[in-house]
Amino acid sequence: MSVKLYETHSHTPLCKHAHGLPLEYAEQAYSKGLAGLIVTCHNPMPDGFSAPVRMLVEEFDQYLQIIDDARQSMQERLEVHTGLEADFYPGYESWLEQQLSSFDFAYVLGSVHPQIPEYRKRYWTGDTLDYQRTYFRLLADAAETQLFDCLSHPDLVKNETPESWNEQQILPDICRALDRIAQTGVAMEINTSGANKAIRQINPFPAMLKEMCVRDIPVVIGSDAHVPGRVADGFLEALDLAEEAGYAEITYVLHHECHLVSIRDARQVFQKASGQVFS
Repeated sequence: MSVKLYETHSHTPLCKHAHGLPLEYAEQAYSKGLAGLIVTCHNPMPDGFSAPVRMLVEEFDQYLQIIDDARQSMQERLEVHTGLEADFYPGYESWLEQQLSSFDFAYVLGSVHPQIPEYRKRYWTGDTLDYQRTYFRLLADAAETQLFDCLSHPDLVKNETPESWNEQQILPDICRALDRIAQTGVAMEINTSGANKAIRQINPFPAMLKEMCVRDIPVVIGSDAHVPGRVADGFLEALDLAEEAGYAEITYVLHHECHLVSIRDARQVFQKASGQVFS
């Protein structure tokens, strides 16, 4: 059986800060030797919640259509799946439950976005450590809802206050959150877009990734592509980081079922696509 590897985190222009239609992302995924693309644009939220960075509720049918267009165009070459990146924000759980049950999503990423105005207004106290602790607590809360297949960019908060980020200081709080997450069976993401943020480091940082491995938390690699050219960007580096942290396999999730791929086999997908020789 051939090895399958997916781009698991990609966006569309409907979120207002990404460029390129799903078909363009799918063509890039095909050129990289991937088996498929999972489109995971930011979910619509009610009451104008962070509206500048997500599709509108009335645009959801358009979202489904542009993904289906890509699926039809690529059906002989590449799998194209409909996913969603859904915000976890306390008080909106019932909205999310209804939204996620309204369509058979192949994959749902759960996200805590500490940079959006609504989050900052509610949780920012001027204490950076408290802000970080709150973020990781909410990440565990998100996992415990069982609404999500995977938690995205799991140390994103470090980019909000990079000047005061101290890995060792926050690590005990992270470990408490990881203990809770491990009990849920929810996967966590290695997000390669972190290399382009304020702290230029793939999310999560290596010590956190090691703690995830110790707790047998499955990891899914995604690029968080907002332009087609970033599809699968940094995947080889992410595979190296996972292996260094103690992982032998990575995961992809489709329709709530986890599939394991050995890191060695995953590397060979890219080596084969680039024409490299491997043993």
